Amino acid sequence: MARWGQGDPRWIVEERADGTNVNNWHWTERDATRWSKAKLEELLVGLAVEGEAGHCEISHLKHVEGEASCNSRKGKLIFFYEWNLRLGWKGTVKESGEKHKGSVEIPNLSEENEVDDTEINVSKKKGEGDVLKDLMRTEGTTKVREALRDYLKALKTEFTLGMILPTKAVAGQERAAEQSLSGNTVQDSVFPQSSDMVGVKIPTVKIVMKEIFSSSADRLYSIFTTKELVQKFSKCRAVIEAEKGGKLQMFDGCVSGEYAELVPGQRIVLKWRCRNWPEEHYATVALHFKAVAAQTELQVECTGVPVSNEDSTRQCWKKQYFEEIHILLKQSQGSME
Repeated sequence: MARWGQGDPRWIVEERADGTNVNNWHWTERDATRWSKAKLEELLVGLAVEGEAGHCEISHLKHVEGEASCNSRKGKLIFFYEWNLRLGWKGTVKESGEKHKGSVEIPNLSEENEVDDTEINVSKKKGEGDVLKDLMRTEGTTKVREALRDYLKALKTEFTLGMILPTKAVAGQERAAEQSLSGNTVQDSVFPQSSDMVGVKIPTVKIVMKEIFSSSADRLYSIFTTKELVQKFSKCRAVIEAEKGGKLQMFDGCVSGEYAELVPGQRIVLKWRCRNWPEEHYATVALHFKAVAAQTELQVECTGVPVSNEDSTRQCWKKQYFEEIHILLKQSQGSME
């Protein structure tokens, strides 16, 4: 087994007990089938359209057959997915109040076709109500295609969080590129190693993000420190021990860490890492809560993020934290009205 600086650099694989794919050279694969089924159901079920003819919505997934996976090779991500979907829809005719049901079939959603070219067939049970079928063929099909695009976007960002690890060979190039493009401060950090391991410096970057939430600072603070609320917005089981040194685990173990500092309603500091970052490498994440009128500004400072994971980390906070917390807050406000 080659070490850094010895032999053909294309075959350098660091001696690691955890088997990390250093330099991203080897083919790695992650099965996305189970995750995809849950994501497709989340995006499609409940999807509704309204028109002069009436109201229709996707009521359930009748049939989901297929698979999806993401592969990494030479630092590039390659996606494979092939799905045969059958959705159930129901609707109500506006004038008569009649209720009707039907199906939406998507026989071949795959990487071989663009979403706009993917076949979508709408059918209805026998009887009246063709106006609802027409509504589903037009407005409904458009909404379904939007949901399929959202699924593919999530597959390529949310699901792949941490799959590409930083490489030593391109560290200097990445560091220069990140400094020139974003102006962020890039630092070198070394993850811990045992006596028989070869240490590798990891170029890291500091990320700063801000978001305004329609919530009090105390309420927003509790969303990050209360297990039930974390599980609601993350839609996954979580381990939340909101005390200094307490454990944190979210998104089916994709994100983990611990609470380093907690000041109720004001600040939370975390040791935070993605599952596929180099072993024992953590970023420091500081959450600052600032009341602004009837809202709260949340500032997130992530220090020590591997340069290669800057984009995926930003997407994680934007898509999996910010957007889902906005939805949770809207749902909470709606139940109170």
